[in-house]
Amino acid sequence: MESAALSPLACAGLLVGSFVIGGACQSAWFAHPLSKRFTRPLDGGRTFRGRRLFGDNKTTRGFVVIVPATALAMAGLGTAAQRLGLAVWPSTLPGLLLLGAISALGLMLGELPNSFVKRQLDVAPGAPPKHRLGRVISAVADRLDSVVGALVGASLVVELSWETAFFCLLIGPPIHGLFSVLLWVLGVKKRAG
Repeated sequence: MESAALSPLACAGLLVGSFVIGGACQSAWFAHPLSKRFTRPLDGGRTFRGRRLFGDNKTTRGFVVIVPATALAMAGLGTAAQRLGLAVWPSTLPGLLLLGAISALGLMLGELPNSFVKRQLDVAPGAPPKHRLGRVISAVADRLDSVVGALVGASLVVELSWETAFFCLLIGPPIHGLFSVLLWVLGVKKRAG
């Protein structure tokens, strides 16, 4: 399918919808006792300047379900969108699966730089920064980092228009915030924000 024929809003809906389904699966996974077996820190306990790289909250547990769940959601939603005549990318099942997997990987990896900066600023994992300005910056970064990571991942697989990126940046952060609240309600996160 030619990129000129693509609907930026439909493409953004495909990305965000796939992440909503993948995120719901991940939330259910986090609530399951079996998921605790996968709580190995990604940084392996390594430090930089005497502080952890990412901390105990960034673990393999997060990757186990969201990557395949988002890939499957992308395949299902993308196929449905195409059958409805919506102009989305890509047009093959393997392409949709790849787009879902790589963008989900981007989403998860996109959170790591923010975690690294917070650890270096001595902000404990799951805790808010002590200063008001730091809390505001942290809240914005916490919502944008994963969306930007997902967009970078998606751009490795498909041509991503600025309009699609804009729509994702507009609707992605509020949805990410809702998932933070859901994880807090489920007892997975220590705070809702």
